[in-house]
Formats: sequence, structure tokens, C-alpha cells
Amino acid sequence: MGSNKTMIFIVGPTAIGKTSIAIELAKLLGCEIVSADSRQFYKDISIGTAKPSLEELSQVKHHFIDFLPLEDLYSAGDFERDASSFLKAYFKNNNVCICVGGSGLYVSALLHGLDDLPSSESERAELNERLVSDGIEILQDELKTIDPEHYAAMDIHNTQRLIRALEVCRVSGEKYSKLRTSSNKKRPFQSIIIGLNRNREELYDRINRRVDIMLDDGLLDEVKSVMPMKHLNSLQTVGYREFFAYYSGDYDMEEAVRLVKRNSRRFAKRQVTWFKRYKEIEWFHPEDFNAIVAHTKDFLAK
Repeated sequence: MGSNKTMIFIVGPTAIGKTSIAIELAKLLGCEIVSADSRQFYKDISIGTAKPSLEELSQVKHHFIDFLPLEDLYSAGDFERDASSFLKAYFKNNNVCICVGGSGLYVSALLHGLDDLPSSESERAELNERLVSDGIEILQDELKTIDPEHYAAMDIHNTQRLIRALEVCRVSGEKYSKLRTSSNKKRPFQSIIIGLNRNREELYDRINRRVDIMLDDGLLDEVKSVMPMKHLNSLQTVGYREFFAYYSGDYDMEEAVRLVKRNSRRFAKRQVTWFKRYKEIEWFHPEDFNAIVAHTKDFLAK
């Protein structure tokens, strides 16, 4: 497997338009798509995770969508292992593959590999006990104090990742963000990273409208159907947490919708912060498809 094997990474914040760009580019190049969206991995949550539609999925073959039950814990390390194994077989008969997603840690796992980070079962157990006894805010504040860079970039409501970051900080005495960026694994493919972004007002308007569309498409029924499993890590995500709280009587509908839109905008801001760290990204407006194609073809021709 030589350097003529190429992964095209299409990244950017939620609601930016990654899915449609990836599909159009894949059709043009005659390749398949790997999803690196950590919530689209799971079955039974399609509307709130903005999975590609059945029509979109029929146009280009996608991998790593709808393949896990909600109960499964699936880490970035698991994804690195499984996606690398898939690509080893895929690249025997193909030269190009597209990876699309907004989950920065999962994109990074496939792009650069994950560092061998320290662990401690006793520290993890203690952090889980604190989560139950004192609540998530205590742990969020601890991470914000000791590693503000990682705090700013991660989903601070994802308890699994929050506890893992704190565990690494405590065991190593170093910032998680520093340890995570210390080395890159050699990959059997060359990579090009296409970042999609819009001005803030345009992006936030798209996010707000997307939430309204999800509600029209039946998001509340989807949330209700998974309500008995609301404690699962797979459901600790924007668009589900807020409506679980609505059904529990914590908010009225207007407040729940406001919070989903606000938290989605905050999540998008964190995603942009994460990807801005990648020096090799070329940024494009999603509507500038011709420039994206030209950039990609120029890279492939080298």
C-alpha cells in the first residue's frame, strides 16, 4: 500500500453542510465515505444526529453509520482500530476514500492516531463516584482549571470523555491537551483536510433552522422512544438532553427549544476551535464546491 492511497477528510461544525459536500465529492471521485461522527454510529437516533437520509445513503456507500446499539460504549480508540482495519481492506481495491465528521477526537484518531495515554482504575472510580455524589459541574470546573485548552474544545457534557481527560491529567500531572498532541502515527495513506466554515451569523442561522426542521421531522417522538435509556453515554448529547429534561418537567417546550439551539451553537463554536488547531487544513465556504474540487484534484494529481 503506497502513498497513492488518499484519505480526504471533510470537517467542520454542525449544520455547516458536510454531508452534501462529501456525497457530491464522492460521486465525482467514485469513492466511498467513512463517517467520523460519534453519534451517527448509533442506531435508533437518526433525526437528532442529522444522519444522511436514505436517499443520500443510496447515492454513495457509507461506513460506520447505524452500526452500534445505544448501550455500547465506543471510544475514539475503538474507532481508530476499526476504521484502520476497514481501510486496510478498502485500499486494496481503491485509491481514494472520504472521511466526514465533526467529532474532532474521532477525526484525529484516524488522521494522526491517539497517543498511549496513562490510565488508572482507582482514579477513574473516584471520578465516577464524584460524578454521582457531587454532579457533573464539579468535574467540569476541575478540568477548566487544570486544562482550559481541552475544556474549551471538548463536549463538556460527555461524561465519559470528561472523566477520561481528568484521569489522564491526574495520573500524568500534565495537561490532557498537551499529551494528546505529542506524536503522530505513520499512516499508510496521504491525507488532505478540507475544512468547511461560514460566517458566524450565517452558521448560527442554519443551526437554528436545522433544529426547527428536526422538530418538524419528528425529533420529539424519537427522544420519547429512547427516554428509558436517557442515562446512557450515547444519549448525553445536544438535542436529547434538553428534551429529556422537557419530558421530565424541568423546562417548558419553548425553553427546551431555546436551549437546544443555544447548546448547538456552543458546540459548533467548540468544533471550530478544535479544527483551527490543524495547520494543514484548507478552509472553504460550503457553497464554493468548484474550489473544493479543484483543490482536491490538484492534491490527487501530485
